[in-house]
Amino acid sequence: MSSNSDQIVQQIRQDFQALMDYVMGDGSQTRTAYEVELTLFRRLLALGAALLRLFFVHRAAVRPPEPVYAPDGTELRYQSLRLTTYFSVFGKVRFQRHYYHAVGQAGVCPLDTALSLPPRCYSDLLRDWTEYGSTNESYNEQLQTVERILGLTLAKRALETSVREDATDVDAFYDQKTVPPPAAEGPILVLQADGKGVPMVRPAPAAAPARRGKGAKRTQKKEAVVTAIYTIAPHVRTPQAVAAALMAAPAAEPVPRLTPGPARPQPVGKEVRATLAGKDAAFDRLARRVAQRDGPHIHYRVALTDGAAPLQQQMLRRWPLFTLVLDIIHAVEYLWLAANAWLGETHPYRTAWVHEQLVHLLAGRTALVIQTLEKLARQPTLTPAQIQALHTTIGYYRRNAPYMRYDVYLARGWPIGSGVVEGACGHLVKDRMERSAMRWTVPGAQALLELRAVRINEDWAAYQDFHRQCQHQRLYDGACVMVIPVAETFALDLAEQVAA
Repeated sequence: MSSNSDQIVQQIRQDFQALMDYVMGDGSQTRTAYEVELTLFRRLLALGAALLRLFFVHRAAVRPPEPVYAPDGTELRYQSLRLTTYFSVFGKVRFQRHYYHAVGQAGVCPLDTALSLPPRCYSDLLRDWTEYGSTNESYNEQLQTVERILGLTLAKRALETSVREDATDVDAFYDQKTVPPPAAEGPILVLQADGKGVPMVRPAPAAAPARRGKGAKRTQKKEAVVTAIYTIAPHVRTPQAVAAALMAAPAAEPVPRLTPGPARPQPVGKEVRATLAGKDAAFDRLARRVAQRDGPHIHYRVALTDGAAPLQQQMLRRWPLFTLVLDIIHAVEYLWLAANAWLGETHPYRTAWVHEQLVHLLAGRTALVIQTLEKLARQPTLTPAQIQALHTTIGYYRRNAPYMRYDVYLARGWPIGSGVVEGACGHLVKDRMERSAMRWTVPGAQALLELRAVRINEDWAAYQDFHRQCQHQRLYDGACVMVIPVAETFALDLAEQVAA
């Protein structure tokens, strides 16, 4: 053991004995549990830093076997010991390790490779913990949490940069992720897609107007295309049961109490993703997962959208074997639009009318609903605005009629609501990206969306293991190294900044 190690060991033993004296000495009789718990935690963090430094010093005491070669085969000569800083969950730890160099070559510290040290001073564990919290709360809130619990002060830009760096392997992770075995999968393969706006940093105008013009918005948004894939077991329902679940049954026409059936099946292997790169990019990576999960064990293939023509066209073009289904929730919204236009929002018959038309839709009688709306639109007492609203619903149903065969879907036990992707739009995108005064750059928003999806999909630990392996290969195995330009690394990545 080196003299440095001996000194550290002696100090650790003294510190540990001081802890024993603290909890068992005379003064312990007057201390509260809170005081002791907090003091122990702080001192154990300091003890952890000392033990970690002892580990590094012990490993660095042995000079690596020679010769040492650069990645291109050039022999490197021993130069000296070089100091480095490792920013851990215990705080900053400094230690020296052996350094080799040759003219025209980048210097090498073999111990860095053996320890798989990260590219910057921040430890993989510290990045893991801080980024995990950042996927759910603002950067400022996460930094305050880290400072309160661990006593560490981190720069916001450093955390944003870590998120950018550590999100680079998400696509590769999902391309290689093992899918559920066929025996565990449901027989229905389901795809869903939707879009959600993310508030972006607006380019600064040459001369800011004194007052925004009519219709001008303070922020602009970029669409994040959200996709979901999962399998599920069939769940056969009746139109009446679904209508009762979607809305309160009107008092005039109560729905009979149904005998409780089997538990509603749950999605298997659900994965949600979001991208700001557009629909083509979103569907390209969704297609890779579809190819991995499709097979003889899949009996039905269902694609759910909200009725947006671009999404429907993408689904039809890419997956012609899937049955396109219009999300029932959006179909109901158009019923309410028609009811409010015809009767008004306070009419006592409005809810009963919507319920009646909804049962018709669920029973496959979309044509009958359209006829009813057309008859209403011909009433001479209606205003042009009322007629326009009714024709909006008529047009929506006419265009989507091929995707509204709900009687067939319910009889086969298929899902008819895009609740998974709707929930992802809210939970994955809105809940994190649209908080008060938040503005994003595309790279900053995309990186956080990638890591947030990993967390929501419950893949965090598996992804971190995969990312560390990729990181090691890039840094130490001669693979291509990811480089973020300094100007981008330390530019204001204006997440959570108030637009001027």
